[in-house]
Amino acid sequence: MMSKFQELIKGETPVLVDFYADWCGPCKTLAPILDTLKTDLGNKIKILKINVDKNPKAAAAYNVRGVPTLIFYHRGEIKWRKSGVIPLPELKKMVSI
Repeated sequence: MMSKFQELIKGETPVLVDFYADWCGPCKTLAPILDTLKTDLGNKIKILKINVDKNPKAAAAYNVRGVPTLIFYHRGEIKWRKSGVIPLPELKKMVSI
């Protein structure tokens, strides 16, 4: 999984990674916001959802301590990371390249 992940985040298309858990209330709040973001931006962004309970190694590798944690990559570089729910208008501004 990690090599495919590395390949994906190094591409031209920006990637927003959502570390989440099924039991997490704020993650459930964030999910439809991310769906709307994907609908609005289409192919301009990739959104990866990583379940921390099913992928503890990935969560540990990226030092994810709480969920939801969003990490935004462009050309393999972390542009920002933020924990918690981000409103759609703010999120749209944060992912515009």
